[in-house]
Amino acid sequence: MREIQFREAIREAMTEEMRRDESVYLMGEEVAEYNGAYKVSEGMLAEFGAKRVVDTPISELGFAGIGVGSAMIGLRPIIEFMTFNFSLVAIDQIINNAAKMYQMSGGQFNIPIVFRGPSQTAGQLGATHSQSFENWYANTPGLKVVSVSTPKDAKGLLKTAIRDENPVLVMESEQMYGWKGEVPEEEYLIPIGLADIKKEGSDVTIVTFGKMVHTCLETAAELEKEGVSAEVIDMRSLRPIDYDTIINSVKKTNRCVVVEESWPLASFSGELAYMIQKRAFDFIDAPVTRVTGRDTSVAFSQPLVDYYLPSVKRIIEAVNSVMYR
Repeated sequence: MREIQFREAIREAMTEEMRRDESVYLMGEEVAEYNGAYKVSEGMLAEFGAKRVVDTPISELGFAGIGVGSAMIGLRPIIEFMTFNFSLVAIDQIINNAAKMYQMSGGQFNIPIVFRGPSQTAGQLGATHSQSFENWYANTPGLKVVSVSTPKDAKGLLKTAIRDENPVLVMESEQMYGWKGEVPEEEYLIPIGLADIKKEGSDVTIVTFGKMVHTCLETAAELEKEGVSAEVIDMRSLRPIDYDTIINSVKKTNRCVVVEESWPLASFSGELAYMIQKRAFDFIDAPVTRVTGRDTSVAFSQPLVDYYLPSVKRIIEAVNSVMYR
């Protein structure tokens, strides 16, 4: 199977859907003339023109609102945030309009809109550009939220999101746009709401999403050297959550560690710990343990960034604690 970059997989998803459906368009800062801040939309202006690949001012609230309004009258916008840190300027449009319009209109208006761009930390960018917003938006009824960890997942989930009749947030990572992975040449879709077992194992379940998937796979490889077989589950869909895949894995391994970049309070790990004890209490041999970002803003200093993030060392320590090692 061919290998392409993460940015190329996202571009293919958008390009194929825009060729398939003339109501799909892309809007955001620098998506057209500059080919995208991370060159994700390279060449799309030349193919589709300025009416369907639209550069915007630095005004997230404005162009997110345009997107919601156009979705109400039958278009299917893809709204790119240069980073989801900037989506805070547009959060009123996302939560109070996109997420709620279908219910408030009594079903008269679907909002088939995609908000996409990078979330999570991206190196030394400081406190205001290094935040994880997955659990913020997944808390909101009316939104669907996905986090992608491979080029294959990015393309398949984004194509599904564009075709969805509801608002979907597709969370990516600045650090992964140049990474390569296998992507089928034929068309495919990946359903929203379906987790993926990235590595099978028998001793402990590690649940994660986004670029932490790769840290957890690295951890699993180290654990194998110690005789511990870890199953790594990529949630992929953060609203809705595929509880069944997670619960079935925990029933098999009897232990679970949840890994995420976001802060510990009101996190996915707390939600999963609750659901596991509710649905698999008789199967767990140890309390669900979690490894999260530290409970502080991210500093600029690289050593402090490293200290903030979940690491192989921290995840191994968590696994050892549930293995009683």
